[in-house]
Amino acid sequence: MRDTVARIESFIITIPRDTPYLGALRVGEEANGRGYFVRKGNRTVYPTVDRNVLVRITTRDGVVGWGETYGIVSPRATTAIIDDLLAEFVVGSDPFDAAATHDRLYDLMRVRGYTGGYYLDALAAIDIALWDIAAQLARQPLCKLLGGQRRKTIPAYVSGLPKPTLAARADMAAEWQAKGFSAFKFASPVADEGVVAELSTLRARLGSGARIACDMHWAQTAAQAKALIRAMEPHGLWFAEAPVDPEDIDGLADVAASVTAPVAAGEEWRTAYDAQARLARRAVAILQPEMGHTGITEFMRMVGLAQVHHLEVIPHATIGTGIFLAASLHASAAAAGVTAHEFQHSIMVPNAKYLDGAIHCAQGHYTLPQGPGLGVRPSAEALRILEH
Repeated sequence: MRDTVARIESFIITIPRDTPYLGALRVGEEANGRGYFVRKGNRTVYPTVDRNVLVRITTRDGVVGWGETYGIVSPRATTAIIDDLLAEFVVGSDPFDAAATHDRLYDLMRVRGYTGGYYLDALAAIDIALWDIAAQLARQPLCKLLGGQRRKTIPAYVSGLPKPTLAARADMAAEWQAKGFSAFKFASPVADEGVVAELSTLRARLGSGARIACDMHWAQTAAQAKALIRAMEPHGLWFAEAPVDPEDIDGLADVAASVTAPVAAGEEWRTAYDAQARLARRAVAILQPEMGHTGITEFMRMVGLAQVHHLEVIPHATIGTGIFLAASLHASAAAAGVTAHEFQHSIMVPNAKYLDGAIHCAQGHYTLPQGPGLGVRPSAEALRILEH
């Protein structure tokens, strides 16, 4: 008999930070009593800590798989969905049926409009854990179950320069360049002198061979985005990420058709349906699936769409312990079209102690975790601070 799921548990992990994500708070940005603050540059709420939701699935024979999703804001919304609704529908399922289980869980609530947000984040965490178990049972690294390993290393770009001044941000980029990295991305909400000054200063410091992208954080109208991108293009803009509101598909398509630099998007998408709506409009040149939102099943479906549309794939990778980063790297090793992968150095480096099984990123490249499944799991230090 095949091994089946016996138990699902969800946890919240909260990791203190010396400096909030994207850097120190700017004038007018202040944390409230719950530890949340709003970045003025993109009107988006962030916590002052790193926080994610972890899922542990245990099979009847004692195999343990781990999944992870976002817990940045209101993490108990996600854990409630898992504990109160989804867990009992997964108990008894075959881990090798991970994609079928994902679709079955998706169908439970699709007619009620739950095709994104916290519901799909919950599915993503469960999906990653099931794939982890399946690969462990097969005694193979996860990428081998996703169509085979196309690449042993994955090019990485340095994401974010969380320093308070432009000169300090240029210094930080130069330090990473000296460590062998040649690709970078800065965030427009903390480009205090404006995106053109940010890019031109980085270009002057890093040289003509560096690739430099701008994360525009959905903060512009289409007209504003086009003007900003055109102003950055003479300075060698690698790509412009998230230039308009996530729901503005017409605006995204307009921007993509009106500028020379590639437009990238996809971080906030949960399913291949989200991707297809944009790809059908030729609204992006670079697809950026985020494993913490998609899970493995929808990630691989998205990159399949990218392949038939001849698009680059540069996965997004945000705040986490490393569980969904490991999943993203395995999927990226197996997926066609992947040309780079985000490296959130300000999170991965200080949080490395919360992971057993190393994720290496050096000299501009990631290498995959070793061993069956994801090759990683929460460390004893992480387990000590998990909350139900």
